[in-house]
Order: sequence, then structure tokens, then C-alpha cells
Amino acid sequence: MSLTNIPLAGVIGSPIVQSRSPQVHGHWLKTYGIRGHYIPMNVAPDDLENVIRTLPRMGFVGVNVTLPHKEAVMQIADLVTDRAILIGASNTLIFRKDGKIHADNTDGYGFLENLKTGAPGWQPKAGPAAVLGAGGAARAVIASLLDAGVPEVRLSNRTRVRAEKLRSDFGSRVRIYDWVQAGNMIDDAALLVNTTSLGMMGKGELRVPLDGLGPQTIVTDLVYAPLKTRLLETAEQIGCVTVDGLGMLLHQAVPGFERWFGQRPVVDRATRAAALR
Repeated sequence: MSLTNIPLAGVIGSPIVQSRSPQVHGHWLKTYGIRGHYIPMNVAPDDLENVIRTLPRMGFVGVNVTLPHKEAVMQIADLVTDRAILIGASNTLIFRKDGKIHADNTDGYGFLENLKTGAPGWQPKAGPAAVLGAGGAARAVIASLLDAGVPEVRLSNRTRVRAEKLRSDFGSRVRIYDWVQAGNMIDDAALLVNTTSLGMMGKGELRVPLDGLGPQTIVTDLVYAPLKTRLLETAEQIGCVTVDGLGMLLHQAVPGFERWFGQRPVVDRATRAAALR
């Protein structure tokens, strides 16, 4: 293979130093013996469009997109998938051979795959899902849960107006609770999802009352630093099945890697170890 044919991919954001994607994709490239490279790139918002339009000419086949660019890249892309439009953000760009830039969102896919792997007994129709937070991650989670057949999504956010916007976008199966009443929506929920940054290292603690949490509820936290948040620790003590947030990061990376490098990777213990390295 000549140097000009070595595929390049990467992740763009600002800042980017915190991203674990280079470890994950680098591990897969090595595992499958692919002569490609995956590069972290700190790109300022003012430079975003110029960088994205230049990358294909440098041999890039695509990039992952992280904060603060997930919404802006949709205005640059030539083609945007329905799920990215529904979520209102893109985390994966594919630079096609015909010159078109294709924007997709694989966060919802990653969330569901992580949930199915970590809690194989979960059934979407088993009961309501309680979701904390109304940011971009929550949009991906809610879209995937409704698509999977969850009968009701109970949503609470510190700023109620953001939650109301999601109900407006996703419809009557989304029910809003005030933040001070968030503990009440956990009663008889089949699934509890924290999509906020509360509980993350350097952030405040998640102080939602968990009195209504029973061992029948599956609990997952999108935070993965620390890997076991206080929410997951409390849920484990109650007897709940818990799912940490690292798997979502790993599974959302699978479709992009397959499109860019022609190999569908497997998320296994070695992949998790690579991400935590």
C-alpha cells in the first residue's frame, strides 16, 4: 500500500485533550492490522468549516466530532441522516469518494448497544424510562428509547424550558417533571438514565432523591469519569443492575470505524482497557 492510500481519520473538538477516542480507534487499527491513523485535532470554531473542507484533500476518510462542534458541522455537511436531524447534532462525518460530506449521529446507537450489553434483561416495553438532563446527550438517548418502543420517557432538567423543548420535539410520550420533583419520576420506572454531567470528576454531585429506586430498575450513567459514579454505587447497594457510561463511548465509535476503515470492530474487554489506559 502506498502512503497516499493510507486512510486517515480523527476527532475534532475544542478542547480535545480529554478525548479517549484516539486510544479506542488506535487499538482497533492495531488489532485488525489496518495501516491507518486516527488523530486528535483541536479546532477552533472559527476554523471549523475550513478545516473540514480541507481534510478530505489530505487523505482523511472521516472524523468524529465532539464539543462544541456537533451542531455546527450539520450546516457544513452535504448530507445529514434523519437521526442526526432528529437529535439536532452530528458526532460522525464520512468523507465520501464523490466529494460529499455525510453527517450522522451514532450516540443513540452507542447508548442502546451499551445498555443491551450491560443489562441484557432490559426490555424496552417493560415500563417507563426516567431521564435526567435535557442536553444533546439526552436528545440522543430519548430518540433511541422511543424508537426502541419505550412506552413513556419521564424527563427532568434543572432548566425546565429545555425539557419542554424536547417534549415539543419528541411528542406526547415524553412527560416533564420539575427538577425538585425528579425523585418522584423514578417510582416504578424500568430504567433510570443520567445524561447530565453531575457526578463527573470536577462537577457537582447528582442530588436527586433515590428513595423510589427499587431493585427492579436498571440504572445507567453516561458519566464515565469516574467509571462508578455515586449514582451507580447507590443503585448497586439497592440491588439494581447498573451500566456504566464507558460502553456508550465505545459502541458509538463502531459505525464510524467500519465506514472509514472497512472493518466492523468488536467492543470487548481489550477495547475497554484501551480506553481506560
